[in-house]
Amino acid sequence: MRDFFNEPLTFSCGKTMPNRFMLAPMTNTQSHDDGTLSNEEYHWLTMRAKGGFGLTMTCASHVQANGKGFPGQLGIFSDKHIEGHKRLATEIKSNGSLAVVQLHHAGMRSPEDLIEGQPVSASSIKKHNARELSLEEVKQLKNDFISAALRAQKSGYDGVEVHGAHGYIISQFLSAEINSRTDNYGGNLDNRARLLFEITNGIRQACGPDFVLGVRLSPERFGMKLNEVKTVCKRFIDENQIDFLDISLWDCFKFPEEEDFQDKTLLEHFTNLDYEHVKLTVAGNIRTGTDVQTILNANVDFVSIGRAAILHHDFPKLVLANPDFEPVAIPVSEHYLHKEGLSDKFVTYMKRWDGFVAE
Repeated sequence: MRDFFNEPLTFSCGKTMPNRFMLAPMTNTQSHDDGTLSNEEYHWLTMRAKGGFGLTMTCASHVQANGKGFPGQLGIFSDKHIEGHKRLATEIKSNGSLAVVQLHHAGMRSPEDLIEGQPVSASSIKKHNARELSLEEVKQLKNDFISAALRAQKSGYDGVEVHGAHGYIISQFLSAEINSRTDNYGGNLDNRARLLFEITNGIRQACGPDFVLGVRLSPERFGMKLNEVKTVCKRFIDENQIDFLDISLWDCFKFPEEEDFQDKTLLEHFTNLDYEHVKLTVAGNIRTGTDVQTILNANVDFVSIGRAAILHHDFPKLVLANPDFEPVAIPVSEHYLHKEGLSDKFVTYMKRWDGFVAE
């Protein structure tokens, strides 16, 4: 089984990750207010590449200034960000890891104190004081995602992942609960998914066939419906324009929240699809070597590691050496997290996770 963990995986575009471990895109609040890369974020990410992750993904990086979702977010909406991204991509790749940027816009979830003007969304959302994007602004958003992908390619990254999960702007368009538009970007699922497919097809056309292209989706919360997300996945598989689907399940071992679909686990709903040439990764509560083995044995191509990668920068190496590896028990000390490459800002952010950082 150890050899399976360490087996290379080649995407349709031709790029190969050397093992089955991906660093999940994680909010860390460490970069500068203008979105340029900080030494702290550089250190955190490159330490994971050195620790054996076959694919190292950045945090969510916003494609428009008004799409900022959290303080200290790494941006990719301007050419001023390219210098830092070049430095980061070069070092990640020098350690044998694929370097991938997650492209993001927070939409209605952009805190007003971090952006100029109102937050924006598919529709006006009173709770978030968000206004509806005009049709021209929707087209501009699409173009800015594509421009950000080209910026990533220019910076030397192997690819990008489009963040369509967790209630951010693309999933705000996908959600029938949030999206009440009456134009071609609202109404039925094809219309609500239009922006996502225009973005991904536009990136593929602009960046060419040799660029890794993934999409992150989440099947629950923020008005998402399991069957609709599965339908979107099937369309991605059929159209064969992307390299991988990254399904964020919150917990890979739980059953769906929707009562009509509790005949199997949430994971099984997705592993039962035929992915053909598209690879599958999942995220959610994969914390031990045994968890990794269970997920990979369930017809998942590679695992997306979050919490365990914060606790152990070299989690892949530790699991490869011991398939039964279990991470250090929490809470852990601030000193421990500093040793694992987290800055003071990141440690402060992690204090929001109940019971993670010792008092």
